[in-house]
Amino acid sequence: MNPPQARNIEGKKFMWDGRVYESKEDAHATLSTYQNDDFEVMTFEEQGQYFVYSRRVPTVVVVDQQT
Repeated sequence: MNPPQARNIEGKKFMWDGRVYESKEDAHATLSTYQNDDFEVMTFEEQGQYFVYSRRVPTVVVVDQQT
């Protein structure tokens, strides 16, 4: 099964990490790792396989304007 590379959830684009997880526990272990690295993460289950999608949480960038 090839899941979509990207999913739009509530107007936010999440990208698949490219791995198929055979158990919910394996998917959640990876999910925790991504969350610790400041990613928003979602998991999906389809036909007994689990998929992890993530997106980088936007950060505020201050631009110094020179006149």
